[in-house]
Amino acid sequence: MIRILLATVALTALGATMVSAQPSTQIAASAEIGRNVTLFELPKGSRPHDVAPAPDGKIWYTAQRQGALGILDPVSGKVVQVPLGPESSPHGVIQGPDGMAWITDGGQNAIVRYNPADGKIDVWKLPEDTGYTNLNTGAFDGKGVHWFTGQNGIYGRVDATTGKVDVWKDPKGRGPYGIATAPDGTVWYVSLAGSHLAKIDSTSGEISVIEPPTPGAGLRRVWSDSRGDLWITGWNSGELYRYRPSTKAWKTWQLPGNAPKAYAVYVDERDMVWVSDFGDNSTRVFDPRTEKFAARYPGSGEGANVRQILGRKGEVMLPESGTERMMVVRTDGK
Repeated sequence: MIRILLATVALTALGATMVSAQPSTQIAASAEIGRNVTLFELPKGSRPHDVAPAPDGKIWYTAQRQGALGILDPVSGKVVQVPLGPESSPHGVIQGPDGMAWITDGGQNAIVRYNPADGKIDVWKLPEDTGYTNLNTGAFDGKGVHWFTGQNGIYGRVDATTGKVDVWKDPKGRGPYGIATAPDGTVWYVSLAGSHLAKIDSTSGEISVIEPPTPGAGLRRVWSDSRGDLWITGWNSGELYRYRPSTKAWKTWQLPGNAPKAYAVYVDERDMVWVSDFGDNSTRVFDPRTEKFAARYPGSGEGANVRQILGRKGEVMLPESGTERMMVVRTDGK
């Protein structure tokens, strides 16, 4: 059964936004969505960008236009939005090995950490001489150090134990965007404007640049499967790429449709590859074993714009920035 929940907003004394979800028929449920989807309405004006699984079954998302971290309880449907600081405009969020939310905050030009145990917020500002970096997304290496990208041409790291922040310039300039960690702890990122893949040496901070088979592909997001193969989206090319570091070999698949715009990519625990397509207003699931797109999840409304995909065992989360909704897909048959 498709559960569709509509949120209502009230302010708490602490300044956070509390949202209670009520059953609603105001959202048209597409038969294509299927019986394994729950759709949550998020606060108006929040423009959810990235998403991450949170402890205790909750879901985090970045409320980019409201400068907050959203916390959705999918059981009760309640949402709390926690303000992150003056001029905050958060982009990426992931759960760190410490169980906290790590956020790349472009508005504050800082890495922000939220502790769900006590609500404490830590802020690591980037060095002043870096200027505005348009911070994008983050990932942890095998040593527990947080790495991040900035579209204005930088990548860097912050070590929570020392508070030290290091920043390097991408050799091709503007574009560093998606970032992910392989099973061996190696961090990789892709550049949208620079259209390349980069492998980070976590000790020196130096990178090795790998060119894709399609010039000007606009590599946007990257994710690793359980074998260490990297799956990458081409925003300009409309293609899904696989790069195999062990053989340095690329393979490419064109997304279905006339004008695909491949944005987000995520590999679930079954090694199924999820790709959001702005051109088709849908999220597709690619099966590497058959090399076919096995399923399609249409957006809940026009211009849904799923900008990031993440999940945990048995479920995948699709934040719709255009409709300001959260789609949760069950993959375990429950």
